[in-house]
Amino acid sequence: MAIELKLQAFEGPLDLLLHLIEKNKVSIYDIPIALITEQYMEYIDAMTEARMQMDVMSEFLVMAATLLDIKSRMLLPAEKDEEGEEIDPREELVRQLLEYKTYKYMSFELREREYSAQGVWFRRPAVPRQVLQYREPVDPDEVLDRAGVTLPGLYRIFQEVMKRREDLRDPIRAGFGKIEKQQIDAEEAMQFVERYIMNRRRCTFRSLLLLREGRMYTVVTFLTILELMKRGRIYVVQEDNFGEIQIEANDPSAWNDDDTDYVSEWSEASGQPEGEGRPDGTAEA
Repeated sequence: MAIELKLQAFEGPLDLLLHLIEKNKVSIYDIPIALITEQYMEYIDAMTEARMQMDVMSEFLVMAATLLDIKSRMLLPAEKDEEGEEIDPREELVRQLLEYKTYKYMSFELREREYSAQGVWFRRPAVPRQVLQYREPVDPDEVLDRAGVTLPGLYRIFQEVMKRREDLRDPIRAGFGKIEKQQIDAEEAMQFVERYIMNRRRCTFRSLLLLREGRMYTVVTFLTILELMKRGRIYVVQEDNFGEIQIEANDPSAWNDDDTDYVSEWSEASGQPEGEGRPDGTAEA
């Protein structure tokens, strides 16, 4: 009995056996082993004529040997197990065929789902930002218990860390404080002091020092006072030792230099014409 088979249609010997069982419309639990073996051997002969590769034929040859072994065992008296029941030589083959059939039809189902999913578009997940940013609150007691840490142990570790920091501290340099670089425009500061004195005509040295902060401003203010005294623009009085230093602006006529930048400015601030003042060269109070 010759049958026409497409050799490429079967992926293995179990696939071929399932095909033969379905073709003959027999039950997989009651395989007519003689008929299936005969048809299976015809397929093996067709594979030999087609000169298929040896690694492919080897799997089919192993199954052919298995079928022949089952066929020969079925011709002999039935074997019995320990409980006295007959052992069906086809039992192991039936189990393999059922397992293979299950996976085969599962693959068909997955393939159909893959084809049907090709026409489906899924919406991107739209999770609220608050939900994404949510983090489960941490219980400190639970974390400490899990790590086996106690409060006395943490306190002891803290004391050790603080002691190490104290050992690294330089007792001499630590008392120096922070040294910062002060930047000051000396020319602008001198003009500021001079204009302040000329506009008010009378002030104290202490009030000048309180106008701005910084050691450099104090130095520039002191140098400005000395320079103005040298030029005769101001005169300074200190009645007692360590007493208040009084500063008063002179009349522009008493100036002993040629710089008259502040003559009109002083006159406008004082309300007097240029050159007027007290005979001793000082402005009226």
